[in-house]
Amino acid sequence: MTRTRFTDRTVLVTGAGSGIGRTVALAFAAEGAQVVVAGRRREPLDETVRLIEEAGGKALAVTADVTRAAEVRGVVEAAVDRFGSLDVAVNNAGVFLGGQPLADLPEADWHEQLAINVTGVFLALQAEIRQMRTQPSGGAIVNIASVFGTHMRHPGATAYAATKAAVSVLTQGAARDHIGDGVRVNAVSPGPVETEMSLLPGETEAQRAERMEGSVPLGRASSTAEIAAAVLYLASDDASSVVGTDLVVDSGKTA
Repeated sequence: MTRTRFTDRTVLVTGAGSGIGRTVALAFAAEGAQVVVAGRRREPLDETVRLIEEAGGKALAVTADVTRAAEVRGVVEAAVDRFGSLDVAVNNAGVFLGGQPLADLPEADWHEQLAINVTGVFLALQAEIRQMRTQPSGGAIVNIASVFGTHMRHPGATAYAATKAAVSVLTQGAARDHIGDGVRVNAVSPGPVETEMSLLPGETEAQRAERMEGSVPLGRASSTAEIAAAVLYLASDDASSVVGTDLVVDSGKTA
């Protein structure tokens, strides 16, 4: 049965050129949404748009750096100009730079992760909420956090975990601040997912699968489609009373 939970709704997805972001964008489009995909590089965004349009959906690509407030505001304005509203936003853009102990992490890597993973979400939340609270129907926002953060730590990922813990706190704070404006804010915290980010240096997908068998209770990494399903639930009317939650989807990693 085809689901149409997002028919005629406008959805913005950042970091939508690959991985979780692309799958999320395709999933929203499959349920009737008109999707605005944002990211720093045009070519992968155009590919996401092509995939959506080939399946009969509507999409718009907008290049933007989430660390720049004016560019983030520009994405929201482009969504409203093209489709008339902003009903859902998924703040997925993020970067992992690590693999070494905190004392050995280059300062530039710290600043880049902080800028994209934290400041980028902060700026996106501001721009999105300012639009949504002007709309009679409000809106829903889902931030992509991580199990590396408030849920668990891992050697070599301390800085990344600190930024994702901040995303969880931003989510809860924004949810309390703006539910009165008709804007619901929640987060999804993925564990290991079948994307390039979960591959160890030099590791193949087959080797990752073997590693997952012995390291997570489910015996495998989550698919990007499984993360997308959690995102769509939180953004949908099915979750109309879910406010400020951080939904862990991690194959039992933190159970």
